[in-house]
Amino acid sequence: MKWATLALASSLLMGTGGAMAQPAPPPMPAAPPPPQAEVVPAPPGARYVWEPGHWHWNGGRYVWIRGHYVLREAGWGHYQPGHWAWRPAWGRWEWVPAHWVR
Repeated sequence: MKWATLALASSLLMGTGGAMAQPAPPPMPAAPPPPQAEVVPAPPGARYVWEPGHWHWNGGRYVWIRGHYVLREAGWGHYQPGHWAWRPAWGRWEWVPAHWVR
């Protein structure tokens, strides 16, 4: 009986190519709200760069993530803050994480 159940499950998976259907992404509003004003405190040191606050989509609504300082790594020059970008091919907004550019 155990083997029959296992064989049935295996054949069902093979019939679909073993792939599970991916759920559709949660609905999102047309765009994130405008950034909130923030008071930028003095940096804790010369190697720190301010990362501005941003809106984060939590699957049901946008929530504000406050800005903070990040440490500039050795060998990295320009800091590109995270930002929202419209992706026409997907018909939705996508968060592009902050990153360092040489």
